[in-house]
Amino acid sequence: MISWTAHSESLNILERTLPVRTVRSLRRPLSTSSVSTMVKKIENITKSPEDKRDYRGLILDNELRVLLISDPKTDKSAAALSVNIGHMSDPNELNGLAHFLEHMLFLGTKKYPSENEYSKFLTEHGGSSNAFTSMENTTFYFDVAPEHLTSALDIFSQFFLAPLFTEDATDREVQAVNSEHEKNLANDSWRLHQLERSTSIKDHPYSKFGTGNKQTLIDDPKKNGINVREALLKFHRDYYSSNIMSLAILGKDSLDELQEKAENLFGTIENKHVTLPKWPGNPFGQEQLQKKGLAVPIKDWRSLSITFPIPDMRQHYKAGPNRYLGHLIGHESSGSLLSALKKRGWSSHLNAGCRSVARDISFFAVNVDLTEKGLENVDNIVDLIFQYINLLRQEDPKEWIFKEYMEINNMSFRFKDKESPREYVVDLVEDLLEYPIDEVLTSGYLLSEWNPELINQVMEKLTPDNCRIGIISKQFEAIADQTEKWYGTKYKIEDIPSELLDKWYHAKPIEELKLPKKNEFIPSSLDILPDDDNPPKYPAIIHETHFARVWHKKDDEFLLPKSNLIIELTSPFAFLDPLRVNFTHIYVSLVHDALTEYSYDASLASLKFGVVTSKYGLVVTIKGFHDKQDILLTKVLDTLINLEIDEKRYEIFKEYYVRSLKNFEAEQPYTHAMHYQSACLLEKAWLKSELLGATKYLSIEGLKSFIKQFFSMMHVECLIHGNTNKAAAQKLIEVIEGKLVKNVEPLFPPHLLRYRDMKLEDGSNYVYEVTNETHKTSCVDVHLQCPPKSTESNMLLELFVQIASEPCFNVLRTKEQLGYIVHMTLARNLTGQGVRIMVQSYKHPTYVDHKIEQFLLSMKSYLEEMSDEEFERHKQALAVLRLEKPKKMKQLTNHYWTEISFQTYCFDRDNIEVAFLKTITKEDVIQFYNDHIHAEGAKRRKLAVQVLSTSEGGAGSAGAEIDEFEPLSVVSKPTRIYDICNFKSGLSSFPLLRPYAYHRPQGSKAKL
Repeated sequence: MISWTAHSESLNILERTLPVRTVRSLRRPLSTSSVSTMVKKIENITKSPEDKRDYRGLILDNELRVLLISDPKTDKSAAALSVNIGHMSDPNELNGLAHFLEHMLFLGTKKYPSENEYSKFLTEHGGSSNAFTSMENTTFYFDVAPEHLTSALDIFSQFFLAPLFTEDATDREVQAVNSEHEKNLANDSWRLHQLERSTSIKDHPYSKFGTGNKQTLIDDPKKNGINVREALLKFHRDYYSSNIMSLAILGKDSLDELQEKAENLFGTIENKHVTLPKWPGNPFGQEQLQKKGLAVPIKDWRSLSITFPIPDMRQHYKAGPNRYLGHLIGHESSGSLLSALKKRGWSSHLNAGCRSVARDISFFAVNVDLTEKGLENVDNIVDLIFQYINLLRQEDPKEWIFKEYMEINNMSFRFKDKESPREYVVDLVEDLLEYPIDEVLTSGYLLSEWNPELINQVMEKLTPDNCRIGIISKQFEAIADQTEKWYGTKYKIEDIPSELLDKWYHAKPIEELKLPKKNEFIPSSLDILPDDDNPPKYPAIIHETHFARVWHKKDDEFLLPKSNLIIELTSPFAFLDPLRVNFTHIYVSLVHDALTEYSYDASLASLKFGVVTSKYGLVVTIKGFHDKQDILLTKVLDTLINLEIDEKRYEIFKEYYVRSLKNFEAEQPYTHAMHYQSACLLEKAWLKSELLGATKYLSIEGLKSFIKQFFSMMHVECLIHGNTNKAAAQKLIEVIEGKLVKNVEPLFPPHLLRYRDMKLEDGSNYVYEVTNETHKTSCVDVHLQCPPKSTESNMLLELFVQIASEPCFNVLRTKEQLGYIVHMTLARNLTGQGVRIMVQSYKHPTYVDHKIEQFLLSMKSYLEEMSDEEFERHKQALAVLRLEKPKKMKQLTNHYWTEISFQTYCFDRDNIEVAFLKTITKEDVIQFYNDHIHAEGAKRRKLAVQVLSTSEGGAGSAGAEIDEFEPLSVVSKPTRIYDICNFKSGLSSFPLLRPYAYHRPQGSKAKL
């Protein structure tokens, strides 16, 4: 209920991107006959003055809307196609059909019937792909090496012309959809999104179960005599029409060449003249409003949300009334709503804004996290929110605030970073369906129409009688009297008393609530600073003492008025033991909390800071427009060193931190697998359970003592990269040294050595088993340890993964249907590396491990039978991936920082390693496989972490059946690890990496 959804925890990165159906050469000739289909051409597409790409819009005679992007310098091409139909259009008797259809389009077409034709082609040509289904859209996308764009588009276009939907694939892939759902059953984000929909107006399309599962796509259809394959064909036939599609293509080709591809390949998609569905009004009527919903999460967390149904304002994107109100209500400076909540100890985070979920369905939501005290004062928090809303009513819309916000957005658009091609086409393709083609680049940024009447129209809807309140807490478990159908979320709905509604309606703003002041962090200078004489190609040391070392690189690629500053504060105390690790995390939270009001204006003006923990201490970052970076840096360092700890704020963040450690138990099984895999392989690692156990020793006095200890001995390593020449960098160095090295002892050289990885013995086969009682799925994380990092071993490992990853997905996911999350990737730690195969499955981990071994054995013949042409394609594909240039300056900064932080300093690593890649033969890869991957390899080293579900219905639950299999004779019986510390005590470690260019740590000299 409520915008329980808007502030629920974000999906883990792995879940958002998997499965990535990565990367076959076409053996069928592509027709070159030109089809004159273009009916309208749009050339005057508004773009940023800094944008060097060329754009053209098309509306073909089948009404397909197309955006073409020509970028002669791109090293990746990409395309995305969006269909303006999503799961709100699912048949009532087949919830999840649109999502199921999305899955099925990857599994063969009449022209390309092989199920993995698309993914194999992309893999062999440096590409990847994926798709997603939302309420109103289904979007498909890929990227590929530029010279193979035409062939990739040919395969891609067949999705929308002649998909197969074979019976065999249909029966198998529905299991993948069900596995995807089971993965999400204990995920609070998915649970609360569905709870909001399930408590809307009954039978409103918004209330549907969009993901689908075995029940909706197999069991119920069978009972009702519905042929699901026929339903898929009908859905595709009814809705996959060119007049409700949009296409974006980015390539190296000229606009005319891209236009020819679009016309030839997509101009024949049938125009069925589909009329978009009309929704029966807002999904929250009077029976759903003026309600308070109490929901029980899986994890222990607390939050409050207020959701207001509002008019759909997307047509007024140039005026942005929702954005204006979200900007003010969600502000975090002094006098803001959040500031008042923090002073009372009720909350620490707040966000506000509009969610346009479908045509004519929009919500404005205010979301607040709750402290324990905040949970006891929910009604007072709501009262304070309405006080601020009433303040906005009293003050009337302010043109100066709108113009300042407009200026910030204009500046952000002018100097926006260049996105990766794949991200860019995905961002634009849905906008093509919403906005005029000539404004598709600016619609999400630029504001130009001051319209206070529209702001007031939205304000009229932000009232107590037009809201739903949602509260999330474990404390409601005892009183929750209802259960959501699809995810089993426990909840309770209450009427809000009329006297409380009346009180909120007349809430008078208290004096401390104020509108924000003028933003002083808007840059005064956006000039590109002059270059230094004889600038180096890569970062160079410009300052070095026993206390600090500063690397500098003036940007000569992106030419934006932005800079990135990274400072690592190395202290031997930060990672010394679990208690100090806990203190470090709480300290960082308090620093961010103390800086919120000061730094918020800077963040609005695209100047942001960050402080995070590392295994060696703290990493401070300042990123954004170079102007006024020194001002923000001074304040951040002052706060770090002179933090005044408020006892109430300390108790709040200590409680937050302890809860986060306890919530680890509810994380996805793959998260547990990766955690224990790292604990087994890293020289120094603390288990979550060890950190949690040490929290009983936390105290405010201990924290103060720790901070003093942290800054007593320290080394500073810094990188300055961007629109900052040596003269400007020197000013930053003076700030850093002036703040950080007073009364600080330098570290000894051994303090600056990095940690190592443990080395498994040749021929070893270990397994570490743990249980998880939260999720129905189990997980296997197999690590095949390979030789430590070097140019040769890096490239052999990467090339093997490049070759094997697509077959791994095709066999274990598509054919075997072991689970939704299936992937093979590189596993790189501090000094060691290897092949990681991870499968999260409803089957028992032992059975899945067996299937992984079967697959690995099959790779022997796969490699031996691979043609020389296919092998070369894989080498070229890997080269494309490695040589892809960073699209954003921060990506290049991170590349430089990785080399500095690992103390390897090989800033040209990609070119060096790709040069070696070109010398690798197929026989080299086969030998690598025989030595390190094959079950009988003399140098094979395997560690499998198995997370077994003991939840009801899980593979380890009482009465669960285990799939029988015949053990493989070539695979040795694994040695079970019972104690991680004892296990590591018997292992040696890999040596530290040799630096490419030697830089001796400048710690103090030892004194006898």
